Amino acid sequence: MKIYGIIPARYGSTRLPAKALADIAGKPMIQRVYERAGQSSSLDRLTVATDDERIYERVKSFGGEALMTSPAHPSGTDRVCEAAKLLRVQEEDLIVNIQGDQPLFEPGMIDEVVSPFRDDQNLNMGALVHPIRTLEDLANPSVVKVVFDKMGFALYFSRSPMPYVISPSADLRYYKHIGPYAYRMEFLVKFTRMERGMLEQWESLEQLRALENGYRIKVVETKFDSQEVDTPEDLEKVRNIMKRG
Repeated sequence: MKIYGIIPARYGSTRLPAKALADIAGKPMIQRVYERAGQSSSLDRLTVATDDERIYERVKSFGGEALMTSPAHPSGTDRVCEAAKLLRVQEEDLIVNIQGDQPLFEPGMIDEVVSPFRDDQNLNMGALVHPIRTLEDLANPSVVKVVFDKMGFALYFSRSPMPYVISPSADLRYYKHIGPYAYRMEFLVKFTRMERGMLEQWESLEQLRALENGYRIKVVETKFDSQEVDTPEDLEKVRNIMKRG
């Protein structure tokens, strides 16, 4: 089994246009993400999948690998799937969809999300979860919450706080989804052909497509946290973190 890391990166963004090329301490965000992903010991190959020649040329300029993909993709997962096909990834191989807007993510997160696939050939899809530490994150719809069963499979993802707790206790913990996804190539192709269900449309969360179609998502609790960049304020926060070293 080979493991491919693919970073989807589009130029257009509603809240932060051209964020893949946003400067962070002298390097574009996409380079920050690429360099961190390259430190993972799990990946056999790392590629940026983009719809824009400016991003493509920038990645090539720092020595990275990039592929041009269709500008018509409705999601990053569809872009990743096209790139995987161009790379001729085999059905049994593993694809790690690495979020291009987390320039400070830990390379160890990639190792964590692929770990269960090494021992279980029946797994189709995997994701990471991390404890929510603040009430601000719990109330923030951009922070995706997740609940999972005793076997470590997701029951539901939501932008709303969950579960609803009638009688809070000392062991109460909320979790958020964070970082990369992992897919078997065979499943990734199936996933992109599935019809979007109502839950996915209502929540605007594509991972619900798998659950709505009866597939399970293995979740692993990561010891790492990561700052996403969705807004100009997020970008400034990351820049300040980099300045502090």
